[in-house]
Amino acid sequence: MKVDILDAYDRYKVLVKQDTAQNIDIAKCCQNLIDQRPFGDHSFYIFAHTRTDDDGVTKRLIWQPRLTKPKAESNSMLFRVYPGSDEIKIYWMIPARELWGQFNKGNLTQSQIVVESIYDYQHHRQKLDKKEEEDLDDATIDQIYREISIEGRRKKHEAKQATSVASSVLI
Repeated sequence: MKVDILDAYDRYKVLVKQDTAQNIDIAKCCQNLIDQRPFGDHSFYIFAHTRTDDDGVTKRLIWQPRLTKPKAESNSMLFRVYPGSDEIKIYWMIPARELWGQFNKGNLTQSQIVVESIYDYQHHRQKLDKKEEEDLDDATIDQIYREISIEGRRKKHEAKQATSVASSVLI
């Protein structure tokens, strides 16, 4: 049954209000990662994808900062963010396959970015997976990861020393 958008508006508002507890504020999730500056002032990707918990039922949305562009997959989103600015570039928003029809033109939940992402995923996946011009070269990426690793080991060593000093004071 095709529903007139004007007739459905009130029902849509109710639907949105009921779903707020489950909704994800994409902008807040992205801003949280930007504020952490995991790669300093370098722009980076945010790859949001779902994973099923060990119980086989519960799904989690994982927000992963990355320096390299991941391969496109269904039930995922990819953004590029630029620390120090409010710019967020959307590369794709691909829902789970069983939900694809909900975003078509004429539906209450239609979304142009989702429709384009699904189309590219089905017909031009190489476009989604292609390395971007603004991506860092491999040597720079390796150097950033090395620095993060060294800093992580240093913090772990300091925490271990603080624990041993605290335990020796107690003895």
